[in-house]
Amino acid sequence: MKQILVALLLAAGGPALAAGAGVQPLGAQQVAQLVAPPAHGERIIMFWALSCAYCEPNMEALAKLQRTHAQDIEFVTVATDDIRHYGADIDQRLQDAGMAGYPAWAYTEATPQRLNFLIDPEWGGETPRTLVVLADGRRSAVSGRLTAAELGQLWPLPDARH
Repeated sequence: MKQILVALLLAAGGPALAAGAGVQPLGAQQVAQLVAPPAHGERIIMFWALSCAYCEPNMEALAKLQRTHAQDIEFVTVATDDIRHYGADIDQRLQDAGMAGYPAWAYTEATPQRLNFLIDPEWGGETPRTLVVLADGRRSAVSGRLTAAELGQLWPLPDARH
């Protein structure tokens, strides 16, 4: 009986355990929390995928920008890969890229297009994708590899400091 109970607990917690300690599952219920305006400054959300060639350089550049403006910029990573299937790979990639200290989410919906639409109706799901949410609710987004000019435009944004 004890073995059955342990097996049931492990089965129920499988996706969460596979995700690693720092990566949180992102479903439709969590989207509003993710894209909500921060209390001040801006939140930069970096959407990436395990198969994305430009995602890691973007993550590193955005993390550096956040460290430079730590009081004003929140930085969050979101893997568009399904945490239930790729949780360990997502966690390892974040650790390898030096992102383990940042808030991290990963998709957990059967239809990722639904999450893409809830996050940004104009987004087609391409990665890398950088979404900036200001304290006043304004948003801007950039898809693809960030150039130095685009990175420079992410901070300071007009009226970003509240």
